[in-house]
Amino acid sequence: MAQLITENRFASPDAFYEALIETHRDLTPEQSAKVNAKLILLLANHIGDMEVLQQAMTIARGEAG
Repeated sequence: MAQLITENRFASPDAFYEALIETHRDLTPEQSAKVNAKLILLLANHIGDMEVLQQAMTIARGEAG
C-alpha cells in the first residue's frame, strides 16, 4: 500500500509559499478558486496513485472540519 508522505520535503518552504501567494496575486476570488482547482488536478495527475490521493483528501477534509 502506498503511503502519503506528510513530513516537510521542501528545501525552502518559504519559497514555495511565496510562489503560491504570487500565483494568486491580483486574482478575483473566483479566479483564485479556479487556479486552486487546476493546481490540484495537475498535482493529482502527477501523483497518479489513487490510494495516496485518497489519504491526502481524508487528511485535508479532517483538518478543514
